[in-house]
Amino acid sequence: MTNEERKLWYMFLKSLPVTINRQKVFDRYIADFYCAEYRFIIEIDGSQHFLKEGAQKDRKRDKYFESIGIKVLRYSNYDINYCFDDVCQDILNNMGSRNALASPEGEAVSRTAD
Repeated sequence: MTNEERKLWYMFLKSLPVTINRQKVFDRYIADFYCAEYRFIIEIDGSQHFLKEGAQKDRKRDKYFESIGIKVLRYSNYDINYCFDDVCQDILNNMGSRNALASPEGEAVSRTAD
């Protein structure tokens, strides 16, 4: 993990009341973080993602994840280092706006984000 990924993991994601997987493999892609319950991926982008080639690859990746029903949340290293509270709040907001997957008993699993 990069420094920014470690910061997000140890200072926020690890303490959430849902399972977050690190370095989750999907087909030929590896997601930085994945939350199956809310079906979203969190990607932390370094400077290479803002170059033309990196941005094109990201669009292709995002399209793949969208096609299998997974939302991609992208944050830059700058966001993690200088707007950390905003990133954490955005993740919580996305959890609140996405329905949790149904439980095996067929009832919706819901969690509130504080």
